[in-house]
Amino acid sequence: MSTIAAISTPNAVGGIAVIRISGENALSVAKEIFNPFGDKNIDNMAGYTCAYGIAHDNGQRIDDCILTVFRAPHSYTGEDTVEISCHGGLFVSRKILRAALKNGAVTADAGEFTKRAFLNGKLDLTQAEAVMDVISAKGELELKMAENLREGAVFKAAKKCSNRLLKLLSGLAAWTDYPDEDIPEVEPEAILSELEAVRNDLSALTADYDRGRIVREGVATAIVGRPNVGKSTLFNCLSGCERSIVTDIAGTTRDVVEESVRLGDITLRLSDTAGIRETDDIIEGIGVDIAWKTVDSSELVLAVFDGSCPLTADDFELINKIKHKKCIAVVNKSDEKLVIDEQCLKEYFLHIVYISAKENQGIDDLEHAVKCIFEINSDSFSSVTAANERQKLCIEKAVESIENAIEAINFGEMLDAVNVLVDEAEQNLLELTGERITDAVVDEVFSRFCVGK
Repeated sequence: MSTIAAISTPNAVGGIAVIRISGENALSVAKEIFNPFGDKNIDNMAGYTCAYGIAHDNGQRIDDCILTVFRAPHSYTGEDTVEISCHGGLFVSRKILRAALKNGAVTADAGEFTKRAFLNGKLDLTQAEAVMDVISAKGELELKMAENLREGAVFKAAKKCSNRLLKLLSGLAAWTDYPDEDIPEVEPEAILSELEAVRNDLSALTADYDRGRIVREGVATAIVGRPNVGKSTLFNCLSGCERSIVTDIAGTTRDVVEESVRLGDITLRLSDTAGIRETDDIIEGIGVDIAWKTVDSSELVLAVFDGSCPLTADDFELINKIKHKKCIAVVNKSDEKLVIDEQCLKEYFLHIVYISAKENQGIDDLEHAVKCIFEINSDSFSSVTAANERQKLCIEKAVESIENAIEAINFGEMLDAVNVLVDEAEQNLLELTGERITDAVVDEVFSRFCVGK
């Protein structure tokens, strides 16, 4: 494979920048663009050692740098790798990268360093996918999940099931391929018991998938209510800035304003919607229609009510339309005298929180309610779970094949048919771990990575 190079630090000014070079000619490329101080020779440097020197382009000095050598196979990619740490200016780092490209390296594709780690057997595919999860983690739970995957939790669980299926396949193959040999007959009851056990173990890998997705990707959340109940004030309170215009004039918000915010361990993808009411204003009416569509597509509804006023017909229209959604009744203006019919709200809502969006009060209670709805806590992801749709689909296909095999046994089908179905399940697990996978799938997985990783 070619020798690749890229800037591995963010595309921004910082204290340092790192240019990574990997491939069989990595040391040769580095030798052309870096002169160590003293009597050090890059060719003789051991792995995990550094040298201080000058990066240059055809003899023209660029910057004082630190060069670190990682020898194959004991490197991230499994290849000879060199990392050059320079001052963190955009121009400086790009100039060093250009010098590397002029001297034999080629630009790395997105995720190509981790792709090479996978191809060279340093990581299985699930571990490789977890690398980006670690990078993109925005909270403790996300990091905990990503680290669990990076340590090979999904691979180990899938491999255990795969080995059990292989044992079944070998027994079935021996019995069906050599009927005249003195081989013990395969008992359908024993196969059935083992398949059911494997199916249950695999199903457990997707049991917490939706909760994991919520932690990783956030919750599509609509803030709704009639005009002037404090929707935009709540939106701004959660956003930490003035994103929505707040006035005493009903109908100020006409369109949907969106923002992603952190609420404890959960990201809410907030949508502040137009006040819901009957109106003759054409533009405001369009805004109300959009608000209802936003409610329909949301995973969570924050239904905001004015605690200082009785419930109105518009409030009850909202209540009736969201009763089948995951929702929280947010009673705003708790710093004023409460007039709202609290008992009535309790008849419709399992979760009710009292806040003062203007005074930033009650937000902790809102966070607790969201966690309760989605059953998110520090122990939520102690078990192993699939990390993305690719992994989930592979597991679901394997489970489906196993269930078909179980059904075939129960209906008295020939064991040849069972053998084919068990083999299908095994192939899906090999695709999950990356032991049997097409180049197109590999390219798709790593295309989602950043350049330089």
